[in-house]
Amino acid sequence: MPKRYGMVIDLERCVGCHTCTVACMMEHDLTAAAGIVVQTIGGEDRDTPSGKHPDLHMHFLPILCAQCANAPCIENCPSGAIQRREDGIVFIDSAACDSCLNCTFSCPYQAIFHDEKTETLWKCNLCKDRLDRGEEPFCVICCEGEALVFGDLNDPNSDVARMISDRGGQALLAETAPAVWYCPTKQGRIR
Repeated sequence: MPKRYGMVIDLERCVGCHTCTVACMMEHDLTAAAGIVVQTIGGEDRDTPSGKHPDLHMHFLPILCAQCANAPCIENCPSGAIQRREDGIVFIDSAACDSCLNCTFSCPYQAIFHDEKTETLWKCNLCKDRLDRGEEPFCVICCEGEALVFGDLNDPNSDVARMISDRGGQALLAETAPAVWYCPTKQGRIR
């Protein structure tokens, strides 16, 4: 069975430090947070809890391209710039991209961004160039809380497959057949 690279995000370990966002910006020379964005799940504002003292609740939800097997962005890209590798990674060929924005409107994760520096569209590609060199995605390496775990979803002995199985991993939108999964908080929450 071919590899299908993916990621599991442990919401119990994510502390909302945004190191993953900064790592992505540095690795891909981005001018704004684009590859991975960390949302606060709690109050109405960033880093604020919901509830009343002493019953307060807050956790963080990193959102990135889910590397969907049923990727609406690929289906809605008229130039064929969005492609999938054999290992499941979905990427944008910037040379073929005409910046029509169809993919941004069709992505249910809102994970495709316009890069003002290059005037092209950009999204997480799980650091495919690093993977080709035998390295892990930069956000995974830089995550202080070790909340991001990368591996082959098709290998039942991989850390990612075991986490999904043992910890009740959940997808944000199962209908897209994503390769990014979440281990919920102790309260069973993702969103």
